[in-house]
Amino acid sequence: MYITITPQKLGSHYLQSAGDFVDYLEKENQGKNQNEMEAFFDPYDDKISAEEVKVSIDQNTAKLKKKEPKFYSITINPSARELAHIADKPSALKAYTRSLMENYAKAFHREIEGRKITKDDILYFAKLEHQRRYKGTDSAVRENRPYIQKIARLQHEMVLIKKGEMEGSIQTKQQSIQELQQKAPHQQQGKMIEEGMIKEGDQRHIHVLVSRKDRSNRYSLSPGSRYKASTTILHGKELKRGFDRDQFFKAAEEVFDRKFQYRRNYVESYQARNTFLKHPERYFKQLLRLPAPEKKIAFQLLKERGVKFPLTTIPLTSSQLAGKIMAKLKKGFTKAIHSGSIEL
Repeated sequence: MYITITPQKLGSHYLQSAGDFVDYLEKENQGKNQNEMEAFFDPYDDKISAEEVKVSIDQNTAKLKKKEPKFYSITINPSARELAHIADKPSALKAYTRSLMENYAKAFHREIEGRKITKDDILYFAKLEHQRRYKGTDSAVRENRPYIQKIARLQHEMVLIKKGEMEGSIQTKQQSIQELQQKAPHQQQGKMIEEGMIKEGDQRHIHVLVSRKDRSNRYSLSPGSRYKASTTILHGKELKRGFDRDQFFKAAEEVFDRKFQYRRNYVESYQARNTFLKHPERYFKQLLRLPAPEKKIAFQLLKERGVKFPLTTIPLTSSQLAGKIMAKLKKGFTKAIHSGSIEL
């Protein structure tokens, strides 16, 4: 599970309206008939229009300054293994999102009118999406880029030849382009992977658009890093305040596992991610201590996430962790853990 919480920006400025973001989330509905479209949903309704979302979020910004985010975007990205476990059930991810947002409310350490915050205080709208496109930052696109650049240069030369500004054979250029397309290291269904290409496989994920203000438009509820959980002393008592990210992240896992009876492998867990980031040697030792069936699954998951070296050589001591080989090893594991974890 990979979850992000992002304050929506346009360049260096916070967006003053949710309109552009809502329109972006409507992209998969283009060209579909009414019955095929995915509507927005909230805690109570499965059929909410894009216009209603825009109006609700934009009118819920009382007393917020221009330099403050008006809303946040939460993306919920189940792993391929998690998606396979819940099968093709649109209602499953929607039910999970609603449960997750209940825990989002519980992660705020503050009260509204003398009571704890609940899901009914949170103004949010969510959308199920089925597709993802390759970005320029994806490793497949980056590693194909030298081939893409050569192809672009050949295509430019073909234009010059057609204009009579350059001598050469268009047929030869076309043949060279075909060879480069076939040699590119990353292919999908016989085609070279490029930026903007739709990714194959199950790509279901959820976008949640959540207002910075509570549903009454009176109280500000920010999950941003500046407002993370901390403690303060009030009337001689220690009180928690802010947004508890650890609590939210742990709940995200626990809710999914409980709701769908999912048996989470060690390398998929939030606990493992934290252990790796703080004490990598403990992470590797725990990995090797796993029962044989669990260890086999763990190694396979890491391999799928880009760890390309023999996992039997993972180090166990601080001195081994200090070498150049370990630096490369940690880089691979960092990428693998990042691809299957939760981040704010």
